[in-house]
Amino acid sequence: MRTLGLSLWVAFWFSLTFAPGLRAEQITGDTNSKNASAEPIVLFDLTYLFRLDLNDAHQRRRFWDESHLVAALEGLVNRDQPRLFIRYLKEPDDFWWGQMTQPGGWLAQRTIVRVARLDELLKRFRKFYHGAVVWDERVPATSNLASTIAGCDDLLPLRFDPQPDSLYQQLANGQDAMPVKARLFQADGSRLFTGTGRIPGTSEATSGSAKCDAYRWLIENYVRTGKANPLCLGYYLDAFWLNCWSAAAPENHTLCNQDFVIARRGVVFDLGVWDDETPVDDPQQRPGTDPDTLKKLLRAAYDRFHGNGVVHVAGFVPWAYKYTSCRSPAWFAGGQHDGVPTEWHYAEILSCFNAFMDADALGLGAMANASFYQHYPLAARYPQNPKPDRATLAAQGLLDARGRLVPRKYVAFYVGDYDSAAWLYRMLPAMWRDPARGHTPLSWAFNPNLCERFPLGMAWARERRTTNDWFVAGDSGAGYLNPGSLSPPRRFSGLPSGLAAWEKHCERFYKQWDISLTGFIIDGDGPKLTTEGLDAYARFSPDGIVAYQPDYAGVHQNMPYLAMRADLDGSPAEAARAIRKQTGGSTQHFFVFRSILKTPTWHAAVAQELQSLAGDDIKVVDLYSLMWLVREFETNTLAQGKRMAESAAEKSGSRSR
Repeated sequence: MRTLGLSLWVAFWFSLTFAPGLRAEQITGDTNSKNASAEPIVLFDLTYLFRLDLNDAHQRRRFWDESHLVAALEGLVNRDQPRLFIRYLKEPDDFWWGQMTQPGGWLAQRTIVRVARLDELLKRFRKFYHGAVVWDERVPATSNLASTIAGCDDLLPLRFDPQPDSLYQQLANGQDAMPVKARLFQADGSRLFTGTGRIPGTSEATSGSAKCDAYRWLIENYVRTGKANPLCLGYYLDAFWLNCWSAAAPENHTLCNQDFVIARRGVVFDLGVWDDETPVDDPQQRPGTDPDTLKKLLRAAYDRFHGNGVVHVAGFVPWAYKYTSCRSPAWFAGGQHDGVPTEWHYAEILSCFNAFMDADALGLGAMANASFYQHYPLAARYPQNPKPDRATLAAQGLLDARGRLVPRKYVAFYVGDYDSAAWLYRMLPAMWRDPARGHTPLSWAFNPNLCERFPLGMAWARERRTTNDWFVAGDSGAGYLNPGSLSPPRRFSGLPSGLAAWEKHCERFYKQWDISLTGFIIDGDGPKLTTEGLDAYARFSPDGIVAYQPDYAGVHQNMPYLAMRADLDGSPAEAARAIRKQTGGSTQHFFVFRSILKTPTWHAAVAQELQSLAGDDIKVVDLYSLMWLVREFETNTLAQGKRMAESAAEKSGSRSR
């Protein structure tokens, strides 16, 4: 759940933008793998675009056009091995480049070639694309169609622009022009998608929306035909950004994220989720046309793999620009629903079609080079610190000399939110270099599926863990969805159960990353986990789940479960007082508190403040230890207490007789 408000994001973003540079450390990889070829790595610096004046419409279009083109080129070039690295987001890109190229690093033995000009870059990689797909700015959704077609047909996207100095004129009509293989407008220059009559190239009647007709054309011609990869989607902002660009920082157009989806021949889309409103980018459509089109897309993808899998959907609702009630001095997103309900509604729709989020939410949503990082050679398994057992917990003073639970309140920190490769990419350098890391038990909620787009960072973090760094699955498991919506009746799809596919998917990632605990089940507005769902989690997450809306605590097939208590924010002193208040009057023993993007220094200060307030009455532990204690309490201590109470009642009854 993304609960940070816009004003907090502004302050947070300022601190990131102007933070001091981070010293690079070494990261290792299998330099003898097939990825370590003799072919050089090309480095292209695209940060010059951020010097453009986006208030000027001409420069703003250049910013979009060149970002879009290079992201697509990178996806094509890096499809089967890492060849092209783009410097786009200075701080994180420089940091991770430094890790890879240091002595002993993954790329240490590779030749690096720096290309300075866009035309030189295109010439160098000419064999990777066959020509261009030209899209129509009058229908902004066609920019996402162009991205999808680029990946499926090995083309580069160009915005049609008759201006003499436009990128289109330079590349499609200039010297050594590339051939135009596809145009998303009519031969006479009129719109291809009009929202009237029949959808061109299909037998389907119009939706009444040019935007949605464009996506329905894509569904018929690329998803249903098998051209596009149905297991890889990207929810990324379309060219309507040219109208609402000032709503957030420039990189939040997230064009740089599309390289991964393009590399995997996936589908890029941008559709609203609410049935009861029209979106700001298409106010004339019938309310609900956007979500109807989204469901058609998801169902077409599902039908391609017959439900025997799950769909990776990178990206997130572009809440500052569209589909929510977000309002800033520069822009109103035009909706009537707040951000979190919109997120939850979107999550529930995805879940009903076996789809999960890799949730690139705005603020930290931009990530470059995932098509490059995807080739980092991972080990088959990344073991954690030894999981707790009776002996280790007794040694820590959590069990007494007779092996019984020491009576006090036990607290664990769920350290989130890391259900997005982009968020991990942006935050990991600062978090892992924090001098206080290792002082306090922290349960890092890195969703294990993030290794699909950022395996480098996942391995780097594991290799540098301390004995107080623990790793759990974040939001719902190996991807953010509502697991209750995997069980029939599935509100938005009516499909059969997706639990078996979800269990198989999670089991693979949990095994590789040595995870056996799911730190937060997000149900949102969806149904709670069914018994069938609990059975599945008991198999792949046997050390426990922490959920949003279960009963307080219990054990299901030897898997402990617990409710998330509350979110922590504010100063360490304020957070400590909140914990003290939440635990002080409660008869409960076990508590999980969630933080969002809080540093190890912050958590250590909270623990210190808590020690001052409560002494030994509250003990901070990791989530694996906490859930072990929940299981022990529920199956042994609590059961023993019940037996003693029943025995006492029986004796009292016999005396009265």
